[in-house]
Order: sequence, then C-alpha cells, then structure tokens
Amino acid sequence: MMARFYSRYFPLKSLIVLVSIFILIAYTDSTVNAQITKLARKADTLAAQVEEKVIAWRRDFHEHPELSNREYKTAEKVAKHLQSLGIETRTGVAITGVVGLLKGGKPGPVVAVRADMDAMPITEATGLPFASKVRTEDNGAEVGVMHACGHDCHTAMLMGVAEVLAGIRKDLPGSVKFIFQPAEEVFLGGAADMIEEGAFENPRPDVVFGQHVTNDYEVGTIGYKPGGTMASINTLRITVKGRQTHAAYPWDGIDPIVTASQIVLGLQTIVSRGIDLTVAPAVVTIGIIEGGVRPNIIPDEVKMTGTIRTLNPGMKTVIHDRIRRIVSGIAESASATAEVSITGNLPVLWNDPGLADKMRPTLERILGGDNVIIDKVHTGGEDFAYYAQEVPGLFVFLGVLPKGTKPEDATPAHSPYFSVDEKALVYGVRTMTALVVDYMTQNK
Repeated sequence: MMARFYSRYFPLKSLIVLVSIFILIAYTDSTVNAQITKLARKADTLAAQVEEKVIAWRRDFHEHPELSNREYKTAEKVAKHLQSLGIETRTGVAITGVVGLLKGGKPGPVVAVRADMDAMPITEATGLPFASKVRTEDNGAEVGVMHACGHDCHTAMLMGVAEVLAGIRKDLPGSVKFIFQPAEEVFLGGAADMIEEGAFENPRPDVVFGQHVTNDYEVGTIGYKPGGTMASINTLRITVKGRQTHAAYPWDGIDPIVTASQIVLGLQTIVSRGIDLTVAPAVVTIGIIEGGVRPNIIPDEVKMTGTIRTLNPGMKTVIHDRIRRIVSGIAESASATAEVSITGNLPVLWNDPGLADKMRPTLERILGGDNVIIDKVHTGGEDFAYYAQEVPGLFVFLGVLPKGTKPEDATPAHSPYFSVDEKALVYGVRTMTALVVDYMTQNK
C-alpha cells in the first residue's frame, strides 16, 4: 500500500534524492561525532597531564598577586608560556594584557577564550602555605594584595588550555585567540580597553568563551544561564547642597545630612515598591556618604556614591528616572538642592541562547548531565560582557567548593578567607578545551 502511495505521489528520482539527503545527513553527523570523540580524547589526555602544572601556576600567581593594571610579572609569565608553545603572542595590550593566536592545522572558525589576571586590595587571612604576603600602595594607602576572586585560577587554567590545544594544533579546524586580560576588578576597565586596542581583530573571533570559579557549586559541577546572566552596572553620585551653620542652631541653616539620609531611605522604595521584580532583579545601593568635619558644624554639602544593578534595559531607564525624581523632590522639600550623576555603562553579560543550547552537550560530556546546572541570575557584574557584545558568548561558573561542604559554609569571593578546591582546576581546563574543540568541529 505504502509503495503504491509513494510511487503515485513521488517520482522515483525524487525518492532517490530524498534518500540520498538522509544518508548524507546521517553520514555527516556520524563523521562529526567521530571527529569530536577523537579530538576530545586527545584533549582529555593532555588535560590530565597538565593538571599539576596548572596547580603550580595557580599557587605561584596566588602567592604573588598584582593589582589591576599592574599585572606585569603575571603577564610576563603568561607571555613566556605562550611563546614556548609556538603561539603568536602580543603583549602590552591595554597596559598589561596578553593576546595569543594559535593557528590550527585545518581551516575553520576563530574561537576566543578569556581569563582575567588582576588581584584585589585585600589582606589575605587564609593561612595557606602559599598565601599572599604582598603589600603595596593603592589610592594613597598601604594595602594587602590577594587573589580573592579566583583570577589566579582563571589565568592558570587558560595557560593549561593553551598547552593542551597547542598539543593538538595540527588537528584543530580553526584558530584560537587567548585573551589574558588585566583590570577586571576596575569598573569600565580591562575588557573595554582590550577591545579598543584590537584584541578582537586580525582575526576577529566568531565566538568567545569564559569561565569564573564559584563556591556556589561543588567541584565537578558547572552552572550557566542562557540570556541575561550578570548585571549591568552604573555608578550613582549625588551631591546634596544645604547651608552651613552651627549645629546648636540648625534653624539658621539647611541640613544636607538630614536631607541625604531621607534620600537614602527614599531610594530604597524604588526597588521595593516601584519595580516588578518578577521580570528581573535590580539593586540600588549607596556605599559611600561623605559630609562634615566637626560634630558641632552642620556642613554645606554631603556627597554620596552608590551603584545601580539591572538586568533589563527598560527597567534601567525607569530606575534612573525615579532616582532623579526622588532626589530632586526630597531636596526641594527640605529647601536644599541636589545634583545627580549616573555614569558608566557596564552592559548586561548576555549568554547567547543559541550558543548556550549548542554547547550544553559539550558541558554534559565533560561533567555529566546531572552536574550541569541552569544558573540563577547574578546582580554582580563582569566585564566579559563587552566581549559578548562583540560576538556570541558563553560564560560559565565552575564549582570549586569541596565536596560535602554546604554553600552557606563556604567563604564568598572578595573575602580575605576566600579559597578554592584545586581539584576543580582540571575540570576548568577540560571544559574550555572541549568548548573550543567541539565548536570548531561542528562549524568547520
């Protein structure tokens, strides 16, 4: 019956063409899968071999941290390693950035992978044998320096990825750009400057991958979120101007301290009462208040500085407008005046949904399906967002929490006690390597 149906409605030649297409698709899929498996096995073998090196590099960077835009020794070690692998290396990008280009043995796409190198002005208190004892001057004060956000891990892992991929370069269908970036911890710093100075040119990447260690997840686990992942950041500055007078006679002046206090409370109603948080989270926080010199003097002015975090462009516009109206209204009600400045525009870190879906099987292959988690949104910011504005990007979070430890017992990033389980580093090398290899093989 079916044969008569097909012979009646489909000419023989059409059937032959249709069957041939199905055979070709099946053959292509099997060939691609075979190539992925072959390269993946090579990459995993090499990743296991570099694990001890990666841990040693990480400990070296951890013991000798450098602040943003001062990563000279770190960059020198990175550059020497890339050059030893025969990777074309450019240094001094955006002060201390390093860009490496590895050309594969076969034609294919260009894939960028990024790590950040800078440490923070924090005095370490972990007690590790390789804990930082570095002290330096920052903003006119002597400070300790510590890798309290895992950038030592990121740099060491990407050095390992470079070694692995250099070892299989003749089989790579494409090229890899290694972006070692300074100044991630400086607002509107490293990534934007790297792009401006040509890190994404000659050749331009087709996609970009990045990762960040986190104590939210155990070792052997990874998280990511398609779409908006980390928040856009703006800096908020408010200057409240009153009229100075003796503190014993407040009625003779206009008190900017009381007015500023009312403004801080008013700003809290923007998120708690004026924003639909079922759409996306948002944060308005005042972190600095400066005003006055003596307890018996009401000053002329008070300055406040804060941060605005949003994950939705429309919501950002509404929040900025409400800040200006609230500040102006409260100041006017107190017979004071106020100036509002909203600067900077670190964009939302956007994980390309199509790329995320395409690469999920890679993550599951390396870590196992149960260990790949759809992450929550983060109100922290990450300047990887600039790269992901240029080309489709995927940014993942690598678990470094020791197995069996409750996340609430873990030390958070930016803490003087922040630490990682180094067993996670090999997973980071394998993950980044596999993302590069699989994307190239699928898109050659």
